[in-house]
Amino acid sequence: MKLNKLTKEEEYVIKNKGTEKPFTGHLLNNKESGIYICAQCGAKLFNSKTKFDSGTGWPSFTDANMKNIELKDDNELGMHRIEVICKKCKAHLGHLFNDGPSSSGKRYCINSVCLNFKKK
Repeated sequence: MKLNKLTKEEEYVIKNKGTEKPFTGHLLNNKESGIYICAQCGAKLFNSKTKFDSGTGWPSFTDANMKNIELKDDNELGMHRIEVICKKCKAHLGHLFNDGPSSSGKRYCINSVCLNFKKK
């Protein structure tokens, strides 16, 4: 698997489990149809049909391509969260919360810097 060369910000978030500043991500307000892919390896992660405005400052999705997503318990920062990771390259993407708008209640809160977008 060929990995893309990362910028300093991408490396901070993807490799060091950082978080981009809210409301700064290049894909936050993207409303085009297509697929969101991993910025590091290109794995297909989220369909644009599942994206919604959560008001949190990060792209949010109600569903994910579970073939390419791994979920892992994260007990850092003194709280329990569920980390969202790219299954193919192990890139940190963000976290999964149970306060989404769909019947599943899921909100995949993902850093824009971890994603690229392929228009349909």
